[in-house]
Amino acid sequence: MDVRTSGAGAAAADAHAPGRTLPGPGGHDRRDPGAARERGAHDPYEALAALGLHPDDLPDGLVVADETGRVTCFNAAAGRITAIRPADAIGQRLERALPLEDLDGRRWWALTDPYGGLATRVGQPERNLLLPGGHEVLVSARYVRERPTGPVRRLVVSLRGTEARRRTERSHAELIATVAHELRSPLTSVKGFTATLLAKWERFTDDQKRLMLETVDSDANRVTRLIAELLDISRIDSGRLEVRRQPVDVAAAVRRHVQALTSAGQTAERFLIKVRGPLPGLWADPDKIDQVLGNLLENAVRHGEGTVTIEVAPAPHRPAADGPVVERTAITVSDEGAGIPEESMSRVFTRFWRGSKRGGTGLGLYIVKGIVEAHGGTITVGRAAGGGAEFRFTLPVGTPAYLA
Repeated sequence: MDVRTSGAGAAAADAHAPGRTLPGPGGHDRRDPGAARERGAHDPYEALAALGLHPDDLPDGLVVADETGRVTCFNAAAGRITAIRPADAIGQRLERALPLEDLDGRRWWALTDPYGGLATRVGQPERNLLLPGGHEVLVSARYVRERPTGPVRRLVVSLRGTEARRRTERSHAELIATVAHELRSPLTSVKGFTATLLAKWERFTDDQKRLMLETVDSDANRVTRLIAELLDISRIDSGRLEVRRQPVDVAAAVRRHVQALTSAGQTAERFLIKVRGPLPGLWADPDKIDQVLGNLLENAVRHGEGTVTIEVAPAPHRPAADGPVVERTAITVSDEGAGIPEESMSRVFTRFWRGSKRGGTGLGLYIVKGIVEAHGGTITVGRAAGGGAEFRFTLPVGTPAYLA
C-alpha cells in the first residue's frame, strides 16, 4: 500500500524505528502493529494494523480514498471483485479508479458527491452498482470526518460480489415455483369438487358425496402440510425455529409412527425396531421429533425396499480429547433398497433434493436437518449394511440449563 509520510527525517528513518513497513501480499506494505498506535487518527490502516491485520487479509473488497479523493488503498479482494489491478488504482482519483454507475446509468460518485455533499451524511448503504461492461458489484461507503459536520477526511468503500445474493434469489425463485406447482393440484381438486357438490348436490348418492368430501379433506391436509413446511423453512433460514423442550420417550414415538404406517396399509413385518438401553433422559420438542421421525420413515417406505430398521441407542460423545463425556441419544433409520449414490450424498439435505424418484417438494430433509440442528444435534446419511440408505441423527440429552 502506498503510505505517505512527511518530514525529511521520515525518509532516512532506521528500518527498526516505529513506522517501518513490512512486506505484504499484493504489492502492499504491512505496517508494524506496534507503530500503528503512534500514528495519528488520519492513518486509514491504524485499526487494522493494531490488530495485526493487513487489508489483503479481508474477505471483502476495501477501497480507501484520502481527503483529496485519491485512492490510498485498493486491496486484493477489491481487485478480484472488480477485475481492476490494485497497482493501477492506487493514486488515481476515486471516480477514475472505481468508475461506478447506478442501474439508471448515472455516474455514482457525481450523484452522491461524498466530498461536497451534505455535511451531516455519514455514508451510503449497500446497493447494487455497475462497473464498465455491466459488471455488478455491491457497494457501501463510510464517510470519516474529524467532527460530525466537518469535511470528509477519508472515504472507506466496501465491495462485495453479487454471487451469494444471486444464489439466494435463485433459491427463493425455485421455492416460489415449487410452492405454486404443489399448491395448484390440491387447490384445483378442492375447487372442482366443492363447486360440483354445490351445483349438483341432489344428483349424487351418499357414497359419492363421501368420496368427494374425503378427497377434499385429503387435499386440504396436503395444503396445510405445505404451508407448515414453508413456515419451518422461513424460521430455519432466519434462525428463529423455536424448540419447546420437554421429556420425550423417543422409543415410544418410534413405535407410534410404525403403528400409524401399518394402520395405513404397510405390513408389520416390514419394520424392525431395536432399542438398546437403558436410554438416558431426552429433553426435546415432541412435535418436532415426530416431524423428523415421520419424514425419515416415510422416505424409507417410499424410496427404499425390504425391511426398514429403526434403532434407538445411547451414544456417548466426547467433544474434546480431554473433555467430559456428553450423553446423547442416536436414532438410525435404514432400509434395504438401492440406497443413495455416493455423488448425491452431499446434496441430500439441501433444498429440492428428490433423489432418483420424483414426487414431493424436496424440502423434507432440509427441514429435518434444521430441526435436528436447532436441538443441538447432528444428522448424517450413509449406506446401510443391507445396501440401502441409512439416516442417523443424534440429540443431546439431560435437563435443560434453565431447569437444572
